[in-house]
Amino acid sequence: MRIETTAAALLLAFGAAAPAYAQQAAAAPSAAAEMGTADTVRQALRSDGKRALVEKNMELTPAEAKKFWPVYDQYQKDLDRILRRQNRAMNDYIAAESSMTDANAKRLASDLVAADGEEQRLREATLKKLLKALPGRKAARYMQLENKFRSVIRYDIADHIPLVR
Repeated sequence: MRIETTAAALLLAFGAAAPAYAQQAAAAPSAAAEMGTADTVRQALRSDGKRALVEKNMELTPAEAKKFWPVYDQYQKDLDRILRRQNRAMNDYIAAESSMTDANAKRLASDLVAADGEEQRLREATLKKLLKALPGRKAARYMQLENKFRSVIRYDIADHIPLVR
């Protein structure tokens, strides 16, 4: 029961909070070089918000910002839809953990893999848009930032959800 409560809290904290992170605009104290550790990224996300971290670390010119932010906003909107799908599958797992059947486990695993594939396709499409809007190094930097954010969130969720029995 404690694991279910912890997992549900993480899903709510990170999955449901992702849009909130994307909307916060407070200035972030972290420089790109200081975002190396998972703990640093985790703390910065909680205290400053995702958008603020992106803004601080992208170092965009006004012309680049004008092209970048619409791509960013659309990516966050599309990513939120995918995250909700992933969260539904994880919530279904948590709800059925003690009575998990092979058929249910297969369905949930398929749902998660499909959502992961959808997220990868979104990343690829977004990179193409970014490469049209920004110099290659800045496009790559943004993809690195997103990868750091998603990796920390995924680790925190995986760390608290038990293996299927």
